[in-house]
Amino acid sequence: MRVEIWSDIACPWCYVGKARFEKALAAFPHRDEVEVVHRSFELDPDRAKGDVQPVITMLTRKYGMSEAQAQAGEDNLGAQAAAEGLDYRTRDRDHGNTFDMHRLLHLAKEHGRQDQLIQAFYRANFAEERSVFTEGDERLVELAVGAGLDEGAVRAVLADPDAYADAVRADEREAAQLGANGVPFFVLDRAYGVSGAQPAEVFTQALTQAWGDRSPLRLVGGGDTEACGPDGCAVPQNH
Repeated sequence: MRVEIWSDIACPWCYVGKARFEKALAAFPHRDEVEVVHRSFELDPDRAKGDVQPVITMLTRKYGMSEAQAQAGEDNLGAQAAAEGLDYRTRDRDHGNTFDMHRLLHLAKEHGRQDQLIQAFYRANFAEERSVFTEGDERLVELAVGAGLDEGAVRAVLADPDAYADAVRADEREAAQLGANGVPFFVLDRAYGVSGAQPAEVFTQALTQAWGDRSPLRLVGGGDTEACGPDGCAVPQNH
């Protein structure tokens, strides 16, 4: 079974939702037969690469809330994260463009290190004091190499703004086609969708239902004559 997760590094509910999903997946009897793929979604795609501002400032400007309301929201997210065993800085975080991080996640997918990299990005953005936005490419190189990627390959992607750009945009178009207007958005075997950072119990239900609805292959014509297998190929018989 394949689970696709559309998310953004700048999305705190994606950080929390990933932990809740993984809690459900860890207890799922068929977890070893579930492939998880992370797909790209930018919450702020029009933000310039160098346009970095405090999270509280971004929230007040984007949603028209007061600083007190924005800070209360961050405190609530911190409590939600803590309940899942996650560290979360509720003060002095930055917000910026995540396009390069998504491009690197596509590189990581090719090398089987996608989950390690997205977790490194999440931890750096939400739990660590150093910003993933203000230190430029060197910070991303550091995180990507720490997640197991080759430094030269990472630098090559960051030096070429077109590298994996089409893959990121394709993910985002597909999210729109599937009706996702927010993240996290989980799609199970292209048959079931779960929107938001739902409780682990909801993910357990979705995994169980999606697995149970997998239709066994039905053979037409019966038998397996005129076929090749480990013991050789069937020989036609004259009647």
